[in-house]
Amino acid sequence: MKVKTFVCNMLHENCYVIYDEASREAAVIDPGFYWDEEKRKFAKFIEESNLHIKYMLCTHLHFDHIFGTTFIEDTYGVKISASLEDSAWIQNFARATAHFGIQPNTLPRPVGHPLHDGDTLLLGTEMLQCIATPGHSAGGMCFYAPESGMLFAGDTLFQGSIGRTDFEDGNYAQLIHSIQKQLLPLPSGTIIYPGHGDPTSIGDEAQYNPYL
Repeated sequence: MKVKTFVCNMLHENCYVIYDEASREAAVIDPGFYWDEEKRKFAKFIEESNLHIKYMLCTHLHFDHIFGTTFIEDTYGVKISASLEDSAWIQNFARATAHFGIQPNTLPRPVGHPLHDGDTLLLGTEMLQCIATPGHSAGGMCFYAPESGMLFAGDTLFQGSIGRTDFEDGNYAQLIHSIQKQLLPLPSGTIIYPGHGDPTSIGDEAQYNPYL
């Protein structure tokens, strides 16, 4: 599995494209495209790489991770796949952006394909596992590619840190439980691709993360 990273919007959110080289099937994870130039760079990469977007996966539905979801749906015909537990963030999108002084340039549409803990998604010949990790948000979801040793963790776990839990549906104890129960048991060499910042690994975070 190959990974391409796009750093998006004013909050420097990480959008990932993961794809199977043989089939050219791809998934876009957390499309946070806000500016037109970000969308153009993404579209150019998809076209030049001859990729077919099969899934639009959202680790959670905070505004900085879903700015570009309508663009993906309109351009590639793929609807949001995410936990319905986060649906309120779509309903309150304008209010959430206004709280941060951000003018929304589009409104996201509802989740088209609900995801649940334990669901699996086939991308090329590799299975992606959906791992529920509530705490940063009620519907937090990580995507794990065991064959490639990759975990797309959204804002659940960062290099040396964890997601904030001071939003309306955040819960610190729940987040720590999610990480310890769902993520730390994964192989130590698993590479973590977070929603912001640089990649890390399960082993490094288990050993060095001060919150764990």
